Amino acid sequence: MLTQGTKTCADLLLSTDTLSQNEDDMLICLPGDRLCRVEDNIVVGQGTYEQGGYIYASKSGIINIDESNEKCQIVSVHKPGFHLTIPATGDVVTARVLVTTPKFAKCAIFCVRNVLLESSYRGLLRKEDVRETDKDRVDIYKSFKPGDVILARVVNQMEQSFMLSTAEAELGVVVAYASDYRKNRIPMVPIGWSEMQCPQTTIKEPRKVAKVLPESSIKSEK
Repeated sequence: MLTQGTKTCADLLLSTDTLSQNEDDMLICLPGDRLCRVEDNIVVGQGTYEQGGYIYASKSGIINIDESNEKCQIVSVHKPGFHLTIPATGDVVTARVLVTTPKFAKCAIFCVRNVLLESSYRGLLRKEDVRETDKDRVDIYKSFKPGDVILARVVNQMEQSFMLSTAEAELGVVVAYASDYRKNRIPMVPIGWSEMQCPQTTIKEPRKVAKVLPESSIKSEK
């Protein structure tokens, strides 16, 4: 069960575009995530690589910023003692959308409750499990885009994947970037429960937006 004071991985991902850290927050990343721009005083460390003037994560884990060197900050990614965690029916998971089709979205589950996984699990979100009402009017392409981070609930376990649902109001997209995100790496903000907007370009895009609430209000069904 999600408890008051804990954070889901989606909560932590909202902070990964900044290099500020404090004792209570961890910055979590996935392979390929862009962490920051390369500067004279910001250099790559273990678990990262440089490409096109930016530092990217080469693995999932916790972002660490070493400021012990007076001349520069070293950005690295490390995995702090992962434990084997397998999603169970009723669990709220955090996943990244990989592929969308007219009938379903394929996802990579990288967090179970507030536990970051060392390797991801396959998730499948069917069109009929996107919303609780008007299921026949659901358009996957207007609900999710590849790269979106979503909160979903595990409803069944198949042989090679986990069936997911975002039917509850509290579940859905929590982190998304506009389609031209390579030019503009700024997370969109919800302007309703079916639309998000880039705060810089004002571009609007449809999404099945999660009504994010305090974690204690998302009840476990286990």
